[in-house]
Amino acid sequence: MKYIIIIPDGMADYPCEKLFGKTPLEVAKTPFMDAFCAQGKIGLVRTIPRAMEAASDIANLSILGYDPARYYPGRGPLEASNLGVELEEGDIAFRCNLVTVEKQEDRLIDYSAGHISSPEAEVLISKLNKELGSESIHFYAGVSYRHLLVIKGEKKLLEVKTIPPHNIIGERISENLPAGEGAEVLIDLMNRSYEVLKEEEVNAVRIDLGENPANMVWFWGQGEKIDLPSFEAKFGLKGAVISAVDLIKGIGKSIGFEVIDVEGATGYYNTNYQGKGRSAISALEEKDLVYVHIEAPDEAGHNGEIREKIKAIEEIDQFIVGEAYRYSEHNPARVLILPDHFTPVEVRKHCPEMVPFIIAGEGIEKDEIDSFSESNAQKSRLRIKEGWRLMEYFLT
Repeated sequence: MKYIIIIPDGMADYPCEKLFGKTPLEVAKTPFMDAFCAQGKIGLVRTIPRAMEAASDIANLSILGYDPARYYPGRGPLEASNLGVELEEGDIAFRCNLVTVEKQEDRLIDYSAGHISSPEAEVLISKLNKELGSESIHFYAGVSYRHLLVIKGEKKLLEVKTIPPHNIIGERISENLPAGEGAEVLIDLMNRSYEVLKEEEVNAVRIDLGENPANMVWFWGQGEKIDLPSFEAKFGLKGAVISAVDLIKGIGKSIGFEVIDVEGATGYYNTNYQGKGRSAISALEEKDLVYVHIEAPDEAGHNGEIREKIKAIEEIDQFIVGEAYRYSEHNPARVLILPDHFTPVEVRKHCPEMVPFIIAGEGIEKDEIDSFSESNAQKSRLRIKEGWRLMEYFLT
């Protein structure tokens, strides 16, 4: 039997006033998700343990069957894994966002610097390495606004409190800077990055085009190297992961999945949905399980864009869930569909509630609910309170 897991990142939402009390998922046309729901079971799962932050790394580890309380190393090391950055003893890896700030107003304006392109970002990261890097400090370019900072020999930085920039859009910079012993190292780098980046030609061009400049970096999600047991060792299955996001690909690499890169996969609204769907089915020729992650609904939630979120959900349903549905009609397979967490468009940040999920396919008995939504999941008696146990439930 084959297994397909589809993760529309941040798809879960609250009822919206602009949608007359419905959620984007309820408004979106999702015939394939609803068809799977009609054939299988809907339920709720807690992907974010109560004592932990509502974050994609924690949630996706849970979904993949790894208890975050035991295995979570911090976001930075997971992204380092995908970038091919080998962390050594004493190395601390941070997620490094290129952001837009308004210094005079002391405000963080944009957590993604207008979703800056990767070629533009590479120029800026290279400049930061030249001006701020050293034997103990190095920046690594990732995709779009998502990058990596590695600092050597500063173990105390593990305990510094850092805040994801997508959670403080429009808030004061001074009230959300890193805090704790050693935080001054990070704050100094962030302040100096503003002086380096504000005059860069890339940003001058972006401003001329009416785009947000990448005029500062923001550090968060630090951690050190940890070895995760392979998915095959835990569950006896060989897997592959499809995502445009370094974090998800890094988790995949860390647990022994093959990372499948899809041309045109951007991690934004314009990602190649069709290519992801087709690649997922192709991966099942050699793999037992494929894990397909789509970032677009999460980005729409952070941006507060209801229409874009609805559109992303519909594209996922048509081109990815649809491919899985057609495959399951002719092959023994099980399908699991769920968001990793809530990213409500009216809140614009991750929220920790239990998320809805569908399990359908070979050997799954049908319940009485015929369409997929947050409210319908609330009607279900199926609850999984420890998210990392969902994988075992799905596979057995």
